[in-house]
Amino acid sequence: MSEDLKRKNTKLAQKLVFVALLMFGFGYALVPIYDVLCDITGQNAKLKEAVEADQAFAVDESREVNVEFITSVNESTPLDFRVETRSMKVHPGQYYTVNFYAKNNLAVPLKAQAIPSITPGLAEEFFKKVQCFCFELQTFAAREEKTMPVRFVVNPRLPERYKTITLSYTFFDRTNNTEN
Repeated sequence: MSEDLKRKNTKLAQKLVFVALLMFGFGYALVPIYDVLCDITGQNAKLKEAVEADQAFAVDESREVNVEFITSVNESTPLDFRVETRSMKVHPGQYYTVNFYAKNNLAVPLKAQAIPSITPGLAEEFFKKVQCFCFELQTFAAREEKTMPVRFVVNPRLPERYKTITLSYTFFDRTNNTEN
């Protein structure tokens, strides 16, 4: 009987090791799986490290795309944040600049990061930000107000079905973040 119990215990130990290896492999594969899903859906896009150079596009004056701008701050971020215009009609291929304004409401310095989001997600590859305050961590002095331009272009290859693109920014307080 002890031989049978020993065999069962060995089999159980092998199964447990296999499950542990399977769990480790799944955890290791989550990052690539997440990246693929983000590429497919266009959600949670990662910020690009380098600013793309201005590219010359042929301007399509026969077509207009409505670009909407939305601003928000995380509930714990003490900033006033707004855009100079809520929406604008643009011709694909032509470069535009829109100004965003932010004010630190604190009597002490503040570090904040703006996270962009483009909707619909599949239009993101056709909306190119050449200059953007979202590329870097923003440092505000006490009560400081900033004008922050965003220079962008809509690639003329944008499919005709996209009539409106929404660019939204959410500012997050990063003052006490140890990764700064």
